Amino acid sequence: MESSQILLVIVVALVALAAGFLIRKNIAEGKLSSAEAQSKKILEEAEKEADGKRREAVVLAKEEVLKLRNEMEKELRDRRNELQRLERRLLQKEETLDRKMDSMEKKDESLGRKEVEIENTKAELSTLFNRQLAELERISGLSSEEARHILLNDVEKELQHDMAVMIKEYEHRAKEESEKRARDVISSAIQRCAADHVAEVTVAVIPLPNDEMKGRIIGREGRNIRAFETLTGIDLIIDDTPEAVILSGFDPIRREVARLALERLISDGRIHPARIEEMVEKAQKDVEVQIREAGEQATFETGVMGLHPELVKLLGRLKFRTSYGQNVLKHSIEVCHLAGLMAAELGIDVKLAKRAGLLHDIGKAVDHEVEGPHVAIGVSLCQKYKENPEVIHAIAAHHGDEEPRTIEAVLVQAADAISAARPGARRETLESYIKRLQKLEEIAGTFEGVEKSFAIQAGREIRIMVKPDKIDDLAAIRLVRDVAKKIENELDYPGQIKVIIIRETRYVEYAK
Repeated sequence: MESSQILLVIVVALVALAAGFLIRKNIAEGKLSSAEAQSKKILEEAEKEADGKRREAVVLAKEEVLKLRNEMEKELRDRRNELQRLERRLLQKEETLDRKMDSMEKKDESLGRKEVEIENTKAELSTLFNRQLAELERISGLSSEEARHILLNDVEKELQHDMAVMIKEYEHRAKEESEKRARDVISSAIQRCAADHVAEVTVAVIPLPNDEMKGRIIGREGRNIRAFETLTGIDLIIDDTPEAVILSGFDPIRREVARLALERLISDGRIHPARIEEMVEKAQKDVEVQIREAGEQATFETGVMGLHPELVKLLGRLKFRTSYGQNVLKHSIEVCHLAGLMAAELGIDVKLAKRAGLLHDIGKAVDHEVEGPHVAIGVSLCQKYKENPEVIHAIAAHHGDEEPRTIEAVLVQAADAISAARPGARRETLESYIKRLQKLEEIAGTFEGVEKSFAIQAGREIRIMVKPDKIDDLAAIRLVRDVAKKIENELDYPGQIKVIIIRETRYVEYAK
């Protein structure tokens, strides 16, 4: 019984396995046929899509060929029209030249005839002159040489005085015209170029939000202030001034770096040596950017292009350089404008004059780092960066170290003197200013015949009243030259000083 049951179970299991195998085989065959059908469909769609793209590409290619053909035909038409136009112009020019040649030939013939007539007339006049000369010699009893000698002696005696008067008059008129022209050019340049002058100082005051910040700036046992001064090279003065500290130093670039770094430290509030070093580095980079931008702005403002990048950077350094209290970059820009304006008035090279004016003090950007006067340093720098030789000569001559050989060099000299002589351009104490005025009047008073003298126009002009019974007109001319020469030898002054001699004689009578 049990064996039959086991056998039955085995038979059922085999039947089930056979049925499962048949079912899986049917399912697999169905999936395979479905995949084949799907692949055929994909292939058919791909062939259709490829065929469509091929047709589209053919259409696009045809359109591109047609477009290129139209462009070529248009270009050929344009060239054909241009050739026809040029051919017409050539024909017209040829006709014009033919007409001119005909006219020139006619003029040559006319001139030839006139030349023959002139020669005949000259021969007739020569014959007539000889006859008249012989007749005059017969009547006067003198030869032509003797008569010429007598006439020349008489005329020479009569004209000597007139010639002297005319020469003096022409010299006076030429001098007046040249002075008037020079005054007009210089005054026009000064009026059209107005620059501001700021007296630079060697300290900078930094405001603080409160007095507690002073302690944080000093730091524990002064470590913060020592680190700041070591990194910047600027003295930090903390005194009793409420809510303010002072940065002191003669190097304006370092002072600017210190100012930016300290302001950022105060704004940030975190003040310690590492932070100070970080802020000083950032400030140095910012100042370098300011220097480059200042140089680029100067070239843009003046219209001087094509400078070497290193020269542009040196120009930017002049923003932080002062001379006699005058900002050197602003002074250079003003000299550039003044030289350009005067060059335009005189009709010479404006670009060259402006370029020389802008670069004339470039040596002052590094004169504290390089030995020698700023003129020699500027010449060396411009030679190094292949600057125009005429610009280099103007730089070398702008303080009289060389004799100026070009008009542009003279204009740079004049513009430099004008900029330096502006009110406020040179910082001097009231005491030295008054002494200079007194010295001017003292120099004028040392000459015999001087009655009074007055220094006016801020010391740029002196008017001298002379005694008319002791100083005549010729003596006044000599006196004004002598006074000017003595001022040049004994007095130091910016720009130039005008000397005027006033001689007055009055006669009074009353009608009763």
